[in-house]
Amino acid sequence: MSTTTVQTVQPTTWLPTVPAGWTVRPLWSMFERIKDVDHPDEQMLSVFRDYGVVAKSSRDNLNQTAENRSIYQLVHPGWLVTNRMKAWQGSVGISPLRGIVSGHYICFAPRHAQNPDYLNWLFRSVPYTHAYALISRGVRIGQVEIDNDSYRQLPVLLPPVEEQRGVAEFLDRETARIDTLIEEQKRLIDMLQERRTSVARTCVPDPRSGSVAADKLGRRTRIGNGSTPRRENEAFWENGHIPWLNSSVVNQDRVGAATQFVTDAAVTQCHLPFVPPGSLLVALTGQGKTRGMATVLDIEATINQHVAYVTPDADFWDSEYLLWSLTAAYAELRAISDENGSTKGALTCEELKRFRVAHPPLVEQRRIATHLSEQTSKIDTLIAETEQFIELARERRSALITAAVTGQIDVRKEVA
Repeated sequence: MSTTTVQTVQPTTWLPTVPAGWTVRPLWSMFERIKDVDHPDEQMLSVFRDYGVVAKSSRDNLNQTAENRSIYQLVHPGWLVTNRMKAWQGSVGISPLRGIVSGHYICFAPRHAQNPDYLNWLFRSVPYTHAYALISRGVRIGQVEIDNDSYRQLPVLLPPVEEQRGVAEFLDRETARIDTLIEEQKRLIDMLQERRTSVARTCVPDPRSGSVAADKLGRRTRIGNGSTPRRENEAFWENGHIPWLNSSVVNQDRVGAATQFVTDAAVTQCHLPFVPPGSLLVALTGQGKTRGMATVLDIEATINQHVAYVTPDADFWDSEYLLWSLTAAYAELRAISDENGSTKGALTCEELKRFRVAHPPLVEQRRIATHLSEQTSKIDTLIAETEQFIELARERRSALITAAVTGQIDVRKEVA
């Protein structure tokens, strides 16, 4: 892909530069804020960080829809939709659909003749996500909201309309190529994970075979889950020092750090468990393949209600062996969770306590765990390399979008 550098002038501290021939207009001059409610029969839409505005049914979404859909806001194609609490994460987009969105979103009707596809790329680019963070207010993550007055003044970078169309077409094509490559790499990871699980099933004794003793997972273990302290209570989060984990951590090989922390008051008043190192963490719910996955905890931490801890008696169970046992039983755990009647599926702590696991002597447990670690080391290396490749591809995608929507590259020849 060839690119051409263009002349620029400096407009703001966060927006890189304005190319010659481009203009900057405040958001308020292009959009009018509208709150049109009482349309309960329209399809539900949502704003996703990675996808923009899409039909809610098209993506996994753990957020519950309110029973009273009349409070949801109607939007039309071309409207700007903003999640006021997650704009700084990129939950902003131009809707391609008619439908209703959360009453907590900010919705703007277009009052301009600009290209909506270009604007969608622009508003979801890295510079603009950084801008949303700069104009958001709040004491901590989870309580940050975009400032309405500052948002109205947001500078919108505009090339000529025909060039807007060119930028949008260029990004549609180039990001589709990158997305295809990323999906191919994800499928490779899925194949490698399945191979890893297959190796585990081969080496871990079947508790139903009768060839080895079996026992309930709840025997000689402590199993439970935690909760989520109220975000609006500063006493639970301000200057927190106790690691607090959610179910997403099961996607890690081992858990050695946290990104969120709670206070002693949260532990006491919300009855949060202290989970010691060497415990297993099992996702009770979660998007995609998360539910039913397990990992090992290397630090003392507490957890939310969507993840269970399994703290084994070290004289009876080996933690690594139990991890391999649950890895081998992933499909069975998923099947159990699907039988619970929920459309999204969920495991419970009681089901984990009743779940049967082969129980060979402790020395044999350790031998099996060591053997499996050796057998899967090459697979783990390939998975890590593929994940790194995906991360680099995502960084390239993000950089390409930023360069195109801010005029750092001239894409006109690319779409000619």
